[in-house]
Amino acid sequence: MTSPKFEPLHCDLGARVTGLDLSLALSPRSLSAIQSAIDRFSFLWFPKQLVNDEMQLAFTKLLGEPEPSHVKLGQENVIEHFITIGNVQDDGRVFGNNHPKTRFLTGNNMWHSDSSFREVPTYVSIMCAYEVPGEGGVTEFVSQRAAFSRLSPKLKDEIAPLISIHDYVFSRSKVGKDAVTPSHANSLPPVRQKLVRKNRNTGEKNFYVGSHAREIEGWGFAESRELLDDLLEGATEKEYIYEHSWSPGDLVVWDNRCLLHRGTGYDADKFRRYMRQTRVQGAGSTLNE
Repeated sequence: MTSPKFEPLHCDLGARVTGLDLSLALSPRSLSAIQSAIDRFSFLWFPKQLVNDEMQLAFTKLLGEPEPSHVKLGQENVIEHFITIGNVQDDGRVFGNNHPKTRFLTGNNMWHSDSSFREVPTYVSIMCAYEVPGEGGVTEFVSQRAAFSRLSPKLKDEIAPLISIHDYVFSRSKVGKDAVTPSHANSLPPVRQKLVRKNRNTGEKNFYVGSHAREIEGWGFAESRELLDDLLEGATEKEYIYEHSWSPGDLVVWDNRCLLHRGTGYDADKFRRYMRQTRVQGAGSTLNE
């Protein structure tokens, strides 16, 4: 097996990875290279992989402890490590634009970091693409690490000690008042997260915002929103966005510690989309970083 090669995709984030077949066992050297590349590039794209659930879960476990789906856990009290993204269901049914599940997934069209509303948020997400729409369905990514580096020294110092409150019910209420069931809401109370995080391996810093970040602890709501919205706006200017157009066979890994992402939508009445996502739990609370 050849060593992985990493081809940068964007000045702020991302690399295309070649030289590996993820259906085969990874050598310790290749796994170490991938782990280091996550810290360096934040986003890794492995094209033309022979993906399936068994392979994806095995690869997920190599990177850490798989994270249970908060939806299955909160709604049904079931431990499930896979999340289906798209309108094609596991039983073969296809849901259109007006189906409640399709509308629920439109919450992913807001800039966010996966599971930032959990006390221990996601380390990385792994997505495998099986069926993709002919138009739309692009996923956009931006680096909060690169955005933090562009802030003035004064602002970096001002926001360094701040704690933000991340709230799943707050973010999903923008989709609809009935988007979250009572049991799901009760399983995800608001949590405290550092506004400025630090990568334990490299020492690099980034701010940590997105749709789940509701307000700054100890601040008024309007003042909180002004800061959070300003940080988000600066991070997501067009020139800083990497757009990933999916193809069947893509396996993508992204670092939720420092990246934000969002879907761009597609016509679920016209196209089929079937993607499978797993996540790796973080190392601990951001408050301990």
